[in-house]
Amino acid sequence: MKISELSKITGVSARSIRHYEKKKLIAPTRLENDYREFNEAAIERIKSIKIYLGLGLTTEEIGELLSCHDPEPEPDMDEYCDEMLEVYEQKWAELNGQIKTLASVQHRLESQINEMKTLRDRQNADQAKEVRSD
Repeated sequence: MKISELSKITGVSARSIRHYEKKKLIAPTRLENDYREFNEAAIERIKSIKIYLGLGLTTEEIGELLSCHDPEPEPDMDEYCDEMLEVYEQKWAELNGQIKTLASVQHRLESQINEMKTLRDRQNADQAKEVRSD
């Protein structure tokens, strides 16, 4: 199938597919006219890539993961692979750190919002007293 067909089937842009090829995540054959020709396995390969991108992995990390598998892996059928486990653990640690940082920022923002609301309420109460005294 041509790149446009693969794009339509997978919902991935032709530009992204060409990027995956450049990163050696997929390998189409070339026709005599130099057009790319993808086999049916490319659909599953792109589904795998989409899953890994959704997990926040880079194309380099995805390349390492895909090298643990047969040439065309099933997206939900990951077999044990030392490199895959290591990448997943690193990604988990990275996300866990981001979650902690975001929780800290969220707490500071919540405190700041509450402080500002308290100041606003005091200011409104003071203004109301001034109006009544006039």
